[in-house]
Amino acid sequence: MRREQSVPEIQREYRGMWVATVANIDWPSRPGLPSDVQKTELLAILDRAAELKLNVIVLQVRPACSVLYDSSIEPWSEVLSGTMGKPPEPYYDPLAFAVEEAHRRCMELHAWFNPYRARHPSEKSEIHPQHISKRRPELVKQYGNYLWLDPGEPDVVEHSLSVMLEVVKRYDVDGVHIDDYFYPYKERDEKGNILDFPDEPSWQRYRRSGGRLSRDDWRRQNVDRFVERVYREIKSTKRWVKFGISPFGLWRPGYPPGTRGFDAYAELYADSRKWLQQGWCDYYVPQLYFKIDNPNLRYPALLQWWVEQNTQGRHMLAGNFTSKVADGSNTAWDAAEIAEQVRLTRKQKGAVGNIHFSARAFMQDRGGICKLIRELYEQPALVPAAPWLSRSVPPSPAVRTVYLADGGVRLTWEARGKHPIACWVVAYRSNGEWYTQVLPASASSYTLPPSAKLAFVSVVDRYGNQSEWVGAGTG
Repeated sequence: MRREQSVPEIQREYRGMWVATVANIDWPSRPGLPSDVQKTELLAILDRAAELKLNVIVLQVRPACSVLYDSSIEPWSEVLSGTMGKPPEPYYDPLAFAVEEAHRRCMELHAWFNPYRARHPSEKSEIHPQHISKRRPELVKQYGNYLWLDPGEPDVVEHSLSVMLEVVKRYDVDGVHIDDYFYPYKERDEKGNILDFPDEPSWQRYRRSGGRLSRDDWRRQNVDRFVERVYREIKSTKRWVKFGISPFGLWRPGYPPGTRGFDAYAELYADSRKWLQQGWCDYYVPQLYFKIDNPNLRYPALLQWWVEQNTQGRHMLAGNFTSKVADGSNTAWDAAEIAEQVRLTRKQKGAVGNIHFSARAFMQDRGGICKLIRELYEQPALVPAAPWLSRSVPPSPAVRTVYLADGGVRLTWEARGKHPIACWVVAYRSNGEWYTQVLPASASSYTLPPSAKLAFVSVVDRYGNQSEWVGAGTG
């Protein structure tokens, strides 16, 4: 059966949610919960995301140099058990569980890492012998109340890269994600004076080797090289695994003209515009955590500026401060602010979606945010295709129509070819309206409602490429 020209194309848009584990912000709700309670809490988050028709979960799996999965490199994070190095009891692997359950709900699961933070001050348990501060103390620096890896140490690059690649190799993740933490935000002493990051040994080694960059430029180069390595190593391991970066929303004050605020280029040594323009990413999510009418940092102006910097045509998104809605502060936002930011993102040519920080805003339905998001995300959407990774369209599936004894109709299908499958899409016409269902890669059938008169099936691969529709008779 040939494809009907009126079959609607499914919407393409990132609809993401960050799930923060550092200090138990989103999940688990507190350390030391039994495994079944941890699972129940995570399933509730995934169910809420599915209900809202989100399609990307960004799960923080390495909030510092301890992790939320079974690693041969770093110890278990204490956000799970309350004790660093102690696995969940009874044992399960949270990342493997999250990947399976996200995919079951037709959502991508992106593993979110902090590449340099070694220990967060919210961590109170004894440091495990496997922790890098014990095994390689020369790579770790005390800075304020934190422990940080020194980005100027070559072995730090190798260590953090190996941590990320372990996940890419061992887990069926759809993406690797880093946010705005590179060199740390500046700390101050008791008198309020800014403390410089204590990287004197690595800096002096660079100088002795003949390095001529200024210290600030050298720090930026260290981060640049790490970002480039991460991207290239991911692509050589599993090409379809996306690399996403969520930098501070302002590259530098004055860009675009009239903006004022924190200078991440000078303070965090993060030349985030360079990484975008070099194409060292697959999607970019500047944290546009500012109101639409902010006089110094206007959301639409910043979004437009970032789109204009996207010379390599990567996926440009907006990061939204959804947890600011009804947060109990004097500066809390209305839910309508976030809804309008999503609308403005859709209106901005070259922007392809939003990621919301964070899960708790939706779990608590702050300010009635869920109702507004349901209205905006009324129909399911697929993550946009990434043509710089693959332009190869998967073969159309083999589709059969099975007529059931009760008069119903079931569609069954099989993949053709060897493309890695992300999901299946079923479109059918019923009572004059088109309906679309996105089904997980594990699905092989769908039972149509009795009123369905036309039905079509296609497959979407891990690069986001969609096959031609295959029609099926419905009697």
